[in-house]
Amino acid sequence: MPEPSDAGAPAAGAPVSPDEVTAPPTLGVEEEFVLADRDSGAAVHRGPAVVRAALARLGAPHVTAEVSQAQLETVSGVCRTAAELAAEIARLRGGAAAAAAEHGCLLVPSGTPVLGRPGPPPFTDKPRYRAFADHFGPLVRDQGVNSCHVHVGVADREVAVRAVNHLRGWMPLLLALTGNSPYDDGTDTGYASWRSMVWSRWPSAGPPPYLRDAAHHERVVGRLVATGAAMDPGMIYWHVRPSPRLPTIEVRVADVLPEAEAATAYALLVRALVWGAVDAVRAGEPAPEVPDPLLRAACWQAARYGTSGTLPATHTPECAPAAVGRLVEELWKRVEPRLSGCGDDRRVGDWLDDVQRRGTGADRQRRTAGRHGDRLGAVVDDLAVRPG
Repeated sequence: MPEPSDAGAPAAGAPVSPDEVTAPPTLGVEEEFVLADRDSGAAVHRGPAVVRAALARLGAPHVTAEVSQAQLETVSGVCRTAAELAAEIARLRGGAAAAAAEHGCLLVPSGTPVLGRPGPPPFTDKPRYRAFADHFGPLVRDQGVNSCHVHVGVADREVAVRAVNHLRGWMPLLLALTGNSPYDDGTDTGYASWRSMVWSRWPSAGPPPYLRDAAHHERVVGRLVATGAAMDPGMIYWHVRPSPRLPTIEVRVADVLPEAEAATAYALLVRALVWGAVDAVRAGEPAPEVPDPLLRAACWQAARYGTSGTLPATHTPECAPAAVGRLVEELWKRVEPRLSGCGDDRRVGDWLDDVQRRGTGADRQRRTAGRHGDRLGAVVDDLAVRPG
């Protein structure tokens, strides 16, 4: 899958001055969207035409096709500030929505298509995607699902691998906060993030294992590829991973978020969390070795119930159940110093408050349906990005 464009960015591995050591890491965002028919609201396979139109507007590094022809993906440039990121996300969403409108489509930020079948057939005509179908068979059938991936710059591979150990326990909470896929093909699944359930079918998806060092990471990835669970290292679809080709940590647990402002705030939260994990590694702090089955179970709870109820505190060795609100307080204590240092605390804090008061994207979708007599076309119209 594509990763943020590094056009104009410093070369990976370039010397870092003392002044830059404490600077905020760079970040970039990938967002995947449903293409829905403007009149019916159902997912439509017009991806090739819409992607061509979006490329003309936004440029080759910033738009790409996905496995389903009912999808489009945007890829940001490398950003350093909240203002840069907010402008980039708004630009890409607006341009992609305008391209979709040219072909009678809406650009819909939902983790799964509210109406219509989401995924192949037909496949996007790329050798990689044809190989997916040959190798994995019907597993790819419903894979027209849409997530938000955040890349945070971490040039040292050893540090990146060890930082993932500090981050893996926070993935259930991030998933709970970003669930935005309750409906699929016209049905309420009962989940806050049905997208994550569909994606978890891949044999290489889900929480990452605890990895001792970079060499251990390479051995595990190599063995997964050798077994056929992944076709290449890029198919290691862990919730958080060192990027296979960029000097970044990639957090890929979230559904695509309904609004550009929410996507910006979420990415800034992720940056602060990764930044803290990197500092913990450099300070020699041990990461909790949470068992893989417990992490997987916690992610299921987050996907099922969103911010309702409790989750195991998998960022701690004890993993005691706690209300999601309590876990958000602990997360805030972890990230607030770095957010404040960048001036990002208000933006992120407002988003977290809004999620706790008004609910997630999944809650928004259900409220919209309820206001319109369960007419799901209204949900699609409410979510659709306005052309820029």
